[in-house]
Amino acid sequence: MAVSAAAAPAAEPLPRSIFKKFLVMLCSLLMSLYVFYCLADRCQTLPGPIIAAGAASEEDEGGGGEFLGGSAELPPWQAAAARRKRLLQRLKQRRRRQEEAPAGGGGSRAGGSGGGGGSAGTAGTLALLLGEGSKRLPQAIIIGVKKGGTRALLEFLRVHPDVRAVGAEPHFFDRNYERGLAWYRELMPKTLEGQITMEKTPSYFVTKEAPARISSMSKGTKLIVVVRDPVTRAISDYTQTLSKKPDIPTFESLTFKNRTTGLIDTSWSAIQIGIYAKHLENWLLYFPIGQILFVSGERLISDPAGELGRVQDFLGLKRIITDKHFYFNKTKGFPCLKKAEGSSKPHCLGKTKGRTHPDIDQEVVQRLRDFYRPFNMKFYQMTGQDFGWD
Repeated sequence: MAVSAAAAPAAEPLPRSIFKKFLVMLCSLLMSLYVFYCLADRCQTLPGPIIAAGAASEEDEGGGGEFLGGSAELPPWQAAAARRKRLLQRLKQRRRRQEEAPAGGGGSRAGGSGGGGGSAGTAGTLALLLGEGSKRLPQAIIIGVKKGGTRALLEFLRVHPDVRAVGAEPHFFDRNYERGLAWYRELMPKTLEGQITMEKTPSYFVTKEAPARISSMSKGTKLIVVVRDPVTRAISDYTQTLSKKPDIPTFESLTFKNRTTGLIDTSWSAIQIGIYAKHLENWLLYFPIGQILFVSGERLISDPAGELGRVQDFLGLKRIITDKHFYFNKTKGFPCLKKAEGSSKPHCLGKTKGRTHPDIDQEVVQRLRDFYRPFNMKFYQMTGQDFGWD
């Protein structure tokens, strides 16, 4: 019987040239994925070529060497691993040189914006970007006081290459304690060995439970309190509230329980915060006075480098931050940084800082000074410092 339809022709084999192209593309894709995998620090470092004895020396910082653009051609994954290894070697060498340097050498390294502190900070930042370091609970906390200058102090400290701090206020020990230490630690930035983790929440100083909670986390935590003339602080506190709620009563009416008798209303938070001696008594139940540094808010404005020197000493840091890091902004009325952390531009605190205070009846101001005087004197005795508010 005749065949009604011709058999279908056999499929032609894939041309060899197309097959080769497909194979090359597949290999390239797999290689790219592997490189990204290695850069994410998820693969084991492959054995690379032997590094010469001087490969990690200071001369390499100028950009020489085979791994940073020399004549030797390396596969991408080996080059990435080698760069990472050398970066960490440099960081360790710089740390060793800082530790071996004499104590008086800190000032010379801090002399200019491009001194030793800047190079160490750059290396530390690069190492952190490469995934090095770990999140730790803070070893130092700025615990107060509100409107005392805590934000300025933290911004100044962040210039130091060995300080890493949380930007926003965590409010862990007063509002979020039930979330647990694991939640708190996760808020912290990554730090390298030798760096200090910090945070600041000014309301801790007036929170009754905060001292016991911080002590429970670590009895060795270093505490910093920025204090300011309590009368000026109260007016600044009121000014901040007034900017958010323009319809609140006058400062004078909030200050007194009874204006006729002159009885001060200590239940108003703006007044209560300034009774520093009372709050400090609570902290001394859990921490020795030597573990608490009291920073003058006034001197932080008039002599920021001097106060930062005390803070760096207290934290066990080299004096990297000096007067060459600051300039005085006449418009705002306080010092600003010539170069902020991670920037080459001058930096001042935002418009919410340095607000113009409203005019307050001078009789009310004098009455407040009389009220605070005995508390101030007691505070001077407790801290061993005369802040000159009276």
